Amino acid sequence: MSCNYAEGLSQYDNKGVLGLAEIFDAPELVEEKCEQLVKMMLASKHTVVHTGAGISTSAGIPDFRGPNGVWTLEEKGEKPTVNISFDDAIPTRTHMALKTLVATGHVQYIVSQNIDGLHLRSGLAREQLSELHGNMFVEVCPKCRRQYVRSSPAPTVGKKLTGNICPATGTGRACRGGKLIDNILDWEHDLPENDLQLAFMHSAMADLNICLGTTLQIVPSGDLPLKNLKHGGLLVICNLQPTKHDKKADLKISTYVDSVLEKVAKRLGVEIPEYRPEEDPTKLSSYTVQWTLNGQMVKSLEKRYDSTIKEKAKLKKRCSTISAQQEREEMKRNNKKLKQENHSSVESKTLSNTCS
Repeated sequence: MSCNYAEGLSQYDNKGVLGLAEIFDAPELVEEKCEQLVKMMLASKHTVVHTGAGISTSAGIPDFRGPNGVWTLEEKGEKPTVNISFDDAIPTRTHMALKTLVATGHVQYIVSQNIDGLHLRSGLAREQLSELHGNMFVEVCPKCRRQYVRSSPAPTVGKKLTGNICPATGTGRACRGGKLIDNILDWEHDLPENDLQLAFMHSAMADLNICLGTTLQIVPSGDLPLKNLKHGGLLVICNLQPTKHDKKADLKISTYVDSVLEKVAKRLGVEIPEYRPEEDPTKLSSYTVQWTLNGQMVKSLEKRYDSTIKEKAKLKKRCSTISAQQEREEMKRNNKKLKQENHSSVESKTLSNTCS
């Protein structure tokens, strides 16, 4: 069952705020906000979407901090009643919409905290996705760092040995018998370097960061959407519960993420496809698909990142200079107006004294 993987991780007490009440915007307000979000996306040259457990609840996978979340119920000594196996879960409307929005150029990158593998199974390409906390359908070789897609969830969690040997052993760049481990981070593990670097650069470069189904409580993942703010970027949060960064958001939408993505896709003229098992890499034989995010992808983005950040800094400085100049001109106009009013007042007082 999908919620049982958390039981394989080490004990962790700092799980954040649990069980906050869900909030729903009125239907007409949701329509207005989705229209506003579409305008933001059309104006953005670089849009990054950050996804959390809330985008997978409609697939039957429980979230963590919701009213019926795994950790919320755990505090009460209970378990979720809705709890599908990772094998049986399929990508939601949100997963399929995001894949299509990336393909049509409306979204440039996805940063996910989810380990359920549903982005992978939607057909989203690896080079357009950072998986910060791992993937149940991926095994890793610690020696050659290759990652392989499995046809079923890994039997372990927490970067433990799965009992399998790296398929690259004795072929090409020989691995020399690396023993595969699962790809799920435990609490003490560092985030995967390449995934984190790409997530950071894309988030900082973004004109628009959109958060879907996450309360943004786990760091550093939850702070990445803020990295564009100092460069004048925008932040949108779509979540049913309050989040850690609501006050910093330019737009907050409180409704189901599937509904938001359907409305956004319709306004953009994008059709959301159905999930197709034949495009699901997990439906192939295990280890026939590599899921490696190599260092070359990081290097190729670094140059673009540097030039983009420099350009944004110049633009912000230019805007600041223009704003300061406009402020000075406004002060001059106000001072001139004040002098004229004072002069008129003096003349009026002099004339009054003369007449008397």
